[in-house]
Amino acid sequence: MVLGATGAGKSTLINGMMNFILGVKWEDSFRYKLVDERQTNSQAHSQTSAVTVYKINHQDGFKIDHSLTIVDTPGFGDTRGIKRDREITEHLRNLSCAQHGLREIDAVCFVAQAALARLTPTQKYVFDSVLSIFGKDVAENIRVLVTFADGQRPPVLEAINASGVPCPKTKDGLPVHFKFNNSALFADNKSSAAGSMSEDDEDGGFDQMFWNMGTKSMKKFFAALNLMETKSLTMTKEVLRERQQLENTVENLQIQVKVGLAKLEETKETKEKLKEHEAEISRNENFEFEVTVMKPFQEDISGSGCYITNCQQCHQTCHYPCGIPNDADKAGCWAMGPDGHCTECPRKCHWSLHYNQKYKWEYKAVKEKQTVQEMKEKYLKASEAKSPFQALMQKLKAEFDRLQNEVVKLVKKSGKCLNRLKEIALKPDPLSTPDYIDMLIEGEKHEGKPGWKQRVESLMNMKEKAECMAKVARGDPPEFIQPGFQC
Repeated sequence: MVLGATGAGKSTLINGMMNFILGVKWEDSFRYKLVDERQTNSQAHSQTSAVTVYKINHQDGFKIDHSLTIVDTPGFGDTRGIKRDREITEHLRNLSCAQHGLREIDAVCFVAQAALARLTPTQKYVFDSVLSIFGKDVAENIRVLVTFADGQRPPVLEAINASGVPCPKTKDGLPVHFKFNNSALFADNKSSAAGSMSEDDEDGGFDQMFWNMGTKSMKKFFAALNLMETKSLTMTKEVLRERQQLENTVENLQIQVKVGLAKLEETKETKEKLKEHEAEISRNENFEFEVTVMKPFQEDISGSGCYITNCQQCHQTCHYPCGIPNDADKAGCWAMGPDGHCTECPRKCHWSLHYNQKYKWEYKAVKEKQTVQEMKEKYLKASEAKSPFQALMQKLKAEFDRLQNEVVKLVKKSGKCLNRLKEIALKPDPLSTPDYIDMLIEGEKHEGKPGWKQRVESLMNMKEKAECMAKVARGDPPEFIQPGFQC
């Protein structure tokens, strides 16, 4: 699997691999291209739009004695921001869990430019994002492929060490790595082939030197690949599954906390209004008073290009973004448990009640006028109508207690996911730490690349979720479910 930042040179490196495997020599008048680098005109956007799997079946004449599968991933950290990186992770998750998807891996190849003497916050985020996908058992199979290299020690190796990338080390304490300079891959070799002298001959000599360096590195890389122990992706799949479950649960937790706090305010407000107007209410059941309530509403996502899983019965978004577009396949959504029921919606509805739609469910506070008669109809049975004030208060408190219990369950579920991820994940998700997100925000402001304001806005939204996760990790419950808290 080949991973790295946008602009690191992954596509050219894969093309270099193909030319080596097919035995292309410097003096040959042709080159092969597996990856077309002209798919986009923008350097800021990764040209690879989805995870692509290339299966190269062994033939006579190959420079390697086996077939090869290359998983090419889009570049992390391009100008489309966090949302785009999450989509890449979703693609990898789907690939590893599909019926005929990846089951094992021989090498995780992290491609990095030689000249990176220190990592910017964005570059560190790219490293950590990539590594957070994998299980701990893959650490020994990580290899650094250094691009744009010369004959010197690449500065990026020290930067990788400083960033704490968990990978095998050489005797010198540097990450096990292979150096490439693919600038010569499609260079003009005519003057060299003809043996003629020209003012460009010196450049041609450098090109041939880089070509030879690349060939030597490819030989070393494939020899090392043969000696690596193939690793099952079982633990990595569990990491991806736990991360998705954690993300879904924390999003649900944020909504339930918001609804719970609003329900608390609604209960207090209603209680005060009922006490304040007790005399008028006893004379007139149609007496109106105003309270603040949380109401679900539909937020349009039709232009986002993302799929979603909404529960029709609970009026709740259970998974967004979701990788499954067809309603008939929603049993495979990450929100669904092994019994075919949703793990996220309040009623734990069957998967068949969940649909891909053009909106997601959100909540907002609205002022609403109510009469005592309406409240009775909403909360009370006929037998309780004799002492409506006391019965109403009990029903409102019962509703609040139900929300408290729901939040406690979600906090426990989130904590369980976090603890399991500590045990099995190679690295924590960088976007689960508020301080890390602050560092990324400052980095975006400092670099000021196109689209930085939109990326900062996305990061601020992610920070809210990260703060929620941090509270769960510390064992801090939301205020309204703390011991001794009274409704």
